[in-house]
Amino acid sequence: MIAAGVANGAIAIMKFLGFLLTGSPAMLSETYHSISDTGNQVFLLIGLRYSGREADRTHPFGYGKAQFFYSFLVSVLLFGIAGWMSLTHGYEAIVHGHASALHGQVEVVGASFRAVYVNYVVLVGAFCFETYALVTAYRGMRIDMDEHGWTSFVEAFKKTSNITTLTAFTEDTVAVSGIVLAFLGVFLTDYTGNPLWDGLAALCIGLLLMGFALALAWENKRLLLGESLQKNEEDELRGTVAGWEGVTGIVDFRTVYFGPDRVLVAADIAFDEGLDTREVDERITAIEDALVEQNPSVRKVYIEPETAGSAGGD
Repeated sequence: MIAAGVANGAIAIMKFLGFLLTGSPAMLSETYHSISDTGNQVFLLIGLRYSGREADRTHPFGYGKAQFFYSFLVSVLLFGIAGWMSLTHGYEAIVHGHASALHGQVEVVGASFRAVYVNYVVLVGAFCFETYALVTAYRGMRIDMDEHGWTSFVEAFKKTSNITTLTAFTEDTVAVSGIVLAFLGVFLTDYTGNPLWDGLAALCIGLLLMGFALALAWENKRLLLGESLQKNEEDELRGTVAGWEGVTGIVDFRTVYFGPDRVLVAADIAFDEGLDTREVDERITAIEDALVEQNPSVRKVYIEPETAGSAGGD
């Protein structure tokens, strides 16, 4: 993640150089984009480090939700601001026009070449790097999807608690899309001589970033507020408890994420009145172990025994 952050920082500098040489709005938008990617890596790294802290008195279930919080900051502070800056810059370029310097000349060590070639080289190099990163993130998403039996990326986006992998995959998808838009805008302006294409690409990149920011913020909201396991997974856990020997009913059963792939289960269970205290304790311990083994995301289980007459609440 540190290497990716350094690479994104270097790409941001190269894109800004391309903007300085050509005045391309699309290259400036991509500069904002890469700066956001760099900040993204920093925030996610902080979230990963912070969430790894041991549980203590003030945070008895650990710091796992730190990843949700820092990912939320990524969406609001970085991509939201970068998207807005790109959008407004592209809008200004379209409405008021801009002086394109794509056909200008650059001299380096006695050699002269068109300034637009810098944009092409930078964008192609960035495309190769971001494509590699996207393939890596895709594999991480596929592992998550296969583990939970999700059939589409839309389903995974709505249900996953592995927010770091989700953010990386979405970020890399947006990064590749933004580079393609910038390349098309620069190329069409270079080919036609009409700067409208360049400004339009910048505006589209801004919309892309803002859309990502909104979607990511929305997904983090559900986890920050304390989302439960998906219904099918929760029903499987409930079925295990309900079918346990000596269990006469489930009074209450709740699950909640307290970190990525970290679920707490709390249940009030009615046991057969013929069981003594030792037998109830043994069954509670066995049920807790079974739930942890059944679903890898379950890390904490708290079961409160109830009288059989209370089972009507289920």
